[in-house]
Amino acid sequence: MNIQLMNEPFKVLDTKEKITIADSFVVRQNKIGGGNGEAKLYIGQENQETRDFFGIYGFGIKCFLLKKDLLKYLEETKQEYLNPEQPYLNREILPNLWNERLKKVSELPERIEFEVTEQTQIDGPRIYIKSNDKAYKLIRELSLPNITYISAVKLLDNSGKVFYYFRLFADYFGDVLHPYTIEKEQQEIDELENTEEKKVLSRARIGQGKYREELLKLCPFCPITLVSDDRMLIASHIKPWAKSNDFEKTDPLNGFMLSPTFDFMFDRGFLSFTDDKKSILSPFLSKMTYSKLGISDGKIFSHLPVDGRKEYLEYHRTELLKR
Repeated sequence: MNIQLMNEPFKVLDTKEKITIADSFVVRQNKIGGGNGEAKLYIGQENQETRDFFGIYGFGIKCFLLKKDLLKYLEETKQEYLNPEQPYLNREILPNLWNERLKKVSELPERIEFEVTEQTQIDGPRIYIKSNDKAYKLIRELSLPNITYISAVKLLDNSGKVFYYFRLFADYFGDVLHPYTIEKEQQEIDELENTEEKKVLSRARIGQGKYREELLKLCPFCPITLVSDDRMLIASHIKPWAKSNDFEKTDPLNGFMLSPTFDFMFDRGFLSFTDDKKSILSPFLSKMTYSKLGISDGKIFSHLPVDGRKEYLEYHRTELLKR
């Protein structure tokens, strides 16, 4: 797989999909438990897979962050900063911290480079990294524990140099939306006076009711797996419910019927499609995962219904696809 970052081409060598940010790693202002936070980051167990990805014992690697990704992460975590679900020790200062950090990130260059080294002084089966660079410290400063993870993509540039592209993501215990956002969406539906409209929107929000019925007429099977048993299919919005206007929320052209695994991939931005029915895979899942799923980048899905959906697909590629 090849990708372009800031107009520079890279070959994707592999991906470390999920490095969870623990409470022990973040700065004191973000903590749930006690202590000042540790600068070392756990990246995996001592095994061949980890070594193949990061390097031999005592490795040092060149890494970078992108400003646009950090801004997106702050947007993803804004509701947790403003309406915390976790019992942070300093929850009352989190709203101000969000504004301060947004300003700080906005003033950064587009690409922020840093280096990390393996912490060989730590014995045992767990591998840790550390850095004194400002970008690494910024990761500790921005990250909220437990709901933040890092994906690291190992890249090869045209000169043969290897870089590690680090990106922060938010995951609200299995959901991409913050609980406050979900509650607010439901509250807006509950406040509608028109009972029928309330019922239609409420069912469409979870891919049910008339929205699902109309979508099944247009797309009676999963275009990836070709499964047609509707009990095994999910009515998946292309442009998410939370970002759609009232018409788009119930528009059957704003959706596909997908098998559960591919619905999850599409919903989370690991999979999208071109207007000519080719798959686009995110670099933030590993080669092994894609191989096990039996899907490849640029594969044509001839049964994918794109007519009337191109504007929605453009939104999905631009706003949701993790690239």
